[in-house]
Amino acid sequence: MLTFSLTLVRHGETHYNREKLLQGQGVDTALSETGLQQGEAVGRYLKDTTFDKVFVSNLQRAVQTAEIILRSNTHCSGMEMVFEPLLRERGFGIAEGRHKEDLKNMANAAGQSCRDYTPPGGETLDEVKLRFKTFLKVLFKKMLEEHSSSDPDTSAGAAAGQSAAAASQTSAGSSADDGLQGVSVHALVVSHGAYIRVAIRHLVEDLECTVPAGEKVSQLFSPCPNTGVSRFILTLSPSESGPVLSAARCVFTNRKEHLENLTDAE
Repeated sequence: MLTFSLTLVRHGETHYNREKLLQGQGVDTALSETGLQQGEAVGRYLKDTTFDKVFVSNLQRAVQTAEIILRSNTHCSGMEMVFEPLLRERGFGIAEGRHKEDLKNMANAAGQSCRDYTPPGGETLDEVKLRFKTFLKVLFKKMLEEHSSSDPDTSAGAAAGQSAAAASQTSAGSSADDGLQGVSVHALVVSHGAYIRVAIRHLVEDLECTVPAGEKVSQLFSPCPNTGVSRFILTLSPSESGPVLSAARCVFTNRKEHLENLTDAE
């Protein structure tokens, strides 16, 4: 068995974000000045977490954000990232580069909600979820292969991780190490807003992650802000067909306290 933390971070702001233009996969923009500041802020927030593996969308806004996080980290500065196309943003087809209002208008014309609408040439939500499910298989295999033997008492670690996560949900305030007590292996994923929203929904609804007591579903599945942070504690068991998820807990989603002191952050 292996228990590890999975921390999901959305990239920092780009000029397209600020102008409410869709980027998707075909528009590969860099971080804005505010986005760079947000990256520094989330880097400071996560600076004391020792990440054992870092997976990053290979679009430059995510890569830049991950570089800042690692550069700011007390333990992981210089760590090699895994560039993973499976973590790319949802493809928005012909709507990429256009204003979000255009997407809403296209959805209205098709008689669908904006969230469920797929522009011509774009990815459906199910297709994005399939990409994330494929990524989880890659993640689980790597984590179990590389770290299960390093944990001398994984069953105790699993119990500690679950109880620590539960405690963090009921404690006053919030901390960057919420859910990490008793967990010795940590993975970081830097991706995109629409993708992370699909990922969280899959983890909670399909994989039946335990959620924080009293947490509203609307908050769990709300849009992730730029450099928003979400965390899950996952326990894997080996099987003949590959790693199996045997326990899962959502510690928090879409946290943005690190942005409070940025005057220009959205």
